[in-house]
Amino acid sequence: MRPVARSRLRLAAGVCYYRLKRYGEWLLGGKRFSREKQSVPLPHLHFRHQTPLLRRLKDVDMWMQHNKIINLRLAVERLDGVVVRPGETFSYWRLIGKPTRRKGYVEGMVLSHGRVLAGVGGGLCQLSNLLYWMTLHTPLTVTERHRHGYDVFPDADRTQPFGSGATCFYNYLDLQIANRTRQSFQVRVFLTDTHLVGEWRAEFPPTRRYDVYEKDHAIIPAIWGGYERTNVLRRRVYTLDGEWLDDELIAENRAMMMYEPLLSSNQSHG
Repeated sequence: MRPVARSRLRLAAGVCYYRLKRYGEWLLGGKRFSREKQSVPLPHLHFRHQTPLLRRLKDVDMWMQHNKIINLRLAVERLDGVVVRPGETFSYWRLIGKPTRRKGYVEGMVLSHGRVLAGVGGGLCQLSNLLYWMTLHTPLTVTERHRHGYDVFPDADRTQPFGSGATCFYNYLDLQIANRTRQSFQVRVFLTDTHLVGEWRAEFPPTRRYDVYEKDHAIIPAIWGGYERTNVLRRRVYTLDGEWLDDELIAENRAMMMYEPLLSSNQSHG
């Protein structure tokens, strides 16, 4: 996991290559992608979650987070109400499209190779993180998810396990969710004054309960200097009556830490 320095030209060429590859997969990959939206919510709530819109982070100007809210409002308009039929796949970027200034997107916080930068459309990872976490509590199947390669901020106020998010970058770092069930699901996402809120709803009520947890969490000195952080995410599956059914592997996470491991929570706020 030693950091690799690449020239700007090589990075730009890589972005171009992988974006073209993704366009080809969307057109010729044989998947049926969800695109239909329905204003009336499906009747049964399977999972609901919310995350705060504003967090004071060390070395991050608050204007980036206020701009993030503008970007989130535009993105949720494209996703709210989307119905994922049996056999279809939800693609985060295929539905949202490329975030550009022409569409109203503004500069927000972007994490790039462990650094905090300003970029158009910045902040949309909060939405992909929310969708990924919600999906882990449903019978839907995550078929593509990209983990964060850098752990940028300490755990102050973190309520979910390390590695439970999904990074996104148009269009090749996508979040894709397949519906392999026999009923339709619907995503609902919206903003309140203080939170980003999401729901997975469905035609029929849930029959399972999911408990996501981490194992084997470790912070390890790296041979190149610095530290690496690792864990394993799993989920326990229960009936609604509490009967244990399964214990499933979700993901193995590994990231380079961009702060001192013993940094106090007070030091993580600016």
